[in-house]
Amino acid sequence: MVQPLTLTGLDSILNKRFEEGFLSLRDLPQPSLFKDMDRATERIVSAMQNREKITIIGDYDVDGVTSTTLMKLFFDEIEYPIEWIIPNRFRDGYGLSANIIPRILGTDLAITVDNGISAVYAAQLCKEEGIDLIITDHHLLAPEVPEAYAIIDQKQESCTFPYEDVCGAQIAWYLIASLKNALNIKIDMMGYMELVSIAIIADMMPLQHINRAMVLAGIKALNKSQRPAIRAFLEESQKETITSEDIGFILAPILNSAGRMDDASFAVDFLTSTNIYDARVRLERLIEFNTLRKATEQSITQKAMIQVDHDDEVIIVVGEGWHEGVVGIVAARVARACEKPCIILTQSEEGLLKGSGRSFGECDLFAIVDSTRMHLEKFGGHQAAIGLSLKEESLESFKTEVQRNFGEGNYVKELFDPEIVGNLHFSAISFNLTNIVKKYEPYGQGNSTPKFISTNVEILQADTMGKEGEHLRFSFAQEGIVMQGVKFKTREIFEIGSIVDITYTVNENHFRGKVTLQLMVDKVRVCD
Repeated sequence: MVQPLTLTGLDSILNKRFEEGFLSLRDLPQPSLFKDMDRATERIVSAMQNREKITIIGDYDVDGVTSTTLMKLFFDEIEYPIEWIIPNRFRDGYGLSANIIPRILGTDLAITVDNGISAVYAAQLCKEEGIDLIITDHHLLAPEVPEAYAIIDQKQESCTFPYEDVCGAQIAWYLIASLKNALNIKIDMMGYMELVSIAIIADMMPLQHINRAMVLAGIKALNKSQRPAIRAFLEESQKETITSEDIGFILAPILNSAGRMDDASFAVDFLTSTNIYDARVRLERLIEFNTLRKATEQSITQKAMIQVDHDDEVIIVVGEGWHEGVVGIVAARVARACEKPCIILTQSEEGLLKGSGRSFGECDLFAIVDSTRMHLEKFGGHQAAIGLSLKEESLESFKTEVQRNFGEGNYVKELFDPEIVGNLHFSAISFNLTNIVKKYEPYGQGNSTPKFISTNVEILQADTMGKEGEHLRFSFAQEGIVMQGVKFKTREIFEIGSIVDITYTVNENHFRGKVTLQLMVDKVRVCD
């Protein structure tokens, strides 16, 4: 039973999410609290003094792209020449691997950003080639850790950095801050913070503690930014300001699409554009990638849903020739539709099954799959998202063990949506309510937008909208109070006059200088 909610009660519920209160940039821990940060800094300074060749190795997602961009911008600013590589998802595979060693031969110092913690064999090859290796990563450690000159990863047991959930771009930012101090130079760290905020949101870090402080500061910097890429994005999206929602739902997918559909270097080129004309052209290319990504993802999701075995606790679907770049998004879509963790695999050119998994609810998908490593060729990730590959002959054993591991984890399926904060009467929906909600922004992972439920609501109107009638516009009434609502991406049909329970978030809709309140509908359940 969801409790009736008052505005005071809502304020109290949201306040409890922030045990440390609201932190600011003054609360950021010192860089040296990261294990090996000082050692890595000294080695990079030494490399610069000796004019050694430095190569940055990134990753093809938004976190990896922004981390690479940060390092490139920093070295450009201090006028030290470096090279950078983002492995191609299709040709090279993930992160630092044996496939890219030939491309970095002649490098004196290689620095990974947002990858490297599982690159045991590639690290050995670096050593054999006389390449010093600094790994900066934020992912979970495998049983065997690479041999490197320095490893900066907050998930190491001996690391004293107080926050475990930070992304690769945050660590890159901290490395830049450490180098700035060691070199005793003046650079504007806020200019870099705007890119960090994009990565924190895109990589779904919890928007609490220092993450919230860095995102708020970064968004503030983004909205004052003269960076051509940001100006081009605002121009293209016809927006005056950027919000955390704009980053999560518009900018991040555009940046991600380059690595998903072709090569992530296109996204780095866009972010590092030095004039608005280049930025516009490069953004247009990314938007084309994203349009293709949407169509490909939709097609594969439909095929995957047909194959789902609803009796399985962890859904595992295998397709032939499915696009490797979108299987992660498809896994997320299927997981949400079935309310179960999901792994999507596709046949790769090398004859392996490669894919991604996404968790659902409180389920730790990394832990469930971790003990099946004997069946896997490659494996990595974290609680909510994994990447893996395996031989086809290992598939049945893998499936059996995953289902067993889930059962042994004693995961209890939530009977109601944990994001619902209370039962709200329409009479309580006001600008006072949205002011309380705004106080705890930005919302995202670890700080979900408060969702409400209202019961015994009458549907007065339910009209389709959108180019293909894929959305619904509602009028609802509860005890004489009428509210407008919208539900996106649905083909459901509702009868006028039906009595329903609805779950929703409340949104301020700004249109032609007028601000109105509308319900962003999540679910509509017809009462018996």
